[in-house]
Amino acid sequence: MDVAVIGAGQAGLSAGYFLRRAGLDAVMFDHSPHAGGAWQYRWPTLTLGAAHGIHDLPGMPLGERDATRPASEVVSEYFARYEREFALDVHRPVDVTAVLGGTPGGRLLVETSEGLYAARGLINATGTWDRPFWPYYPGLGSFRGRQLHTSGYRGPDEFAGRRVVVVGGGASAVQALTEIAERAAETTWVTRRPPVWVEGPFDQERGRQAVARVEDRVRRGLPPGSVVGATGLVLTPEVRAARESGVLRRLPMFERVTPTGVAWADGTEVEADAILWATGFRAALDHLAPLRLRAPGGGIVMDGTRVAGDPRIHLLGYGPSASTIGAGRAARAAVRDLRALLEPLRAAS
Repeated sequence: MDVAVIGAGQAGLSAGYFLRRAGLDAVMFDHSPHAGGAWQYRWPTLTLGAAHGIHDLPGMPLGERDATRPASEVVSEYFARYEREFALDVHRPVDVTAVLGGTPGGRLLVETSEGLYAARGLINATGTWDRPFWPYYPGLGSFRGRQLHTSGYRGPDEFAGRRVVVVGGGASAVQALTEIAERAAETTWVTRRPPVWVEGPFDQERGRQAVARVEDRVRRGLPPGSVVGATGLVLTPEVRAARESGVLRRLPMFERVTPTGVAWADGTEVEADAILWATGFRAALDHLAPLRLRAPGGGIVMDGTRVAGDPRIHLLGYGPSASTIGAGRAARAAVRDLRALLEPLRAAS
């Protein structure tokens, strides 16, 4: 085919839409069993009204705005409708194990659980959900309570009557902490850096500023960091109430984990029954390792959505497009560049 798309979340579906409009032959691979991208795995108590950053896909708005429904249900239904409406060729559940063919100008070989595919261009839209980041601290393995990452969080009821330490300074940490505090016996919030609270709504200008900071890093071949992390924490009415009640009283990062909790360098200790690591995710790019795209700085040098060293390969959900803020715009740019690259090859064949 002309283009292989890996991932069928917000960015992948946007790419599929623009590929069809451009008349490019494409196939999409998604390892999840159902439509919905990473949203289908969000915890059930995360409602549409509390979810951060749900944006319309190109050509078909979300429509329903029932703020009380679980975001996982609403977005999954929306993505499924979108796939049907635009007849996107999504193969699932399919695992992509490797992409081969490091010579620019030749075909890329995509190794999948349903066979081998050859494509002139590649749009990788695997995002980060499959790579939860677990930091290491001394004593981590000695903890006798429960440890989980937000990728496995299913709601506050399982923490009823428990003492819970929540680690992380992002929106997911705040959302989980505020609802866990209503069920838990005690909560402790720990972050590496003081939280940045933002007044007012998260508008397009703030989004552009956050994206620009991450874009600068990927141009220099550095790990991109997080677009969402660069936006700050919006002071919603619920967040304000949690701050006033003391739930969002932040402590600096502890030094070590103990069998019964966590401890700081000054000897302070907090006992805990559970530790929730809301420590973010990393780009899921292991299947691209054979292409040797990494720069000495640890990241991938990017020119917009295009890998600087190989114009056949575009990364969506990496760097400045690692957010729903600009997924549609990034997908449009990737398809435009691929169409310009492939048109001479298609004409010759």
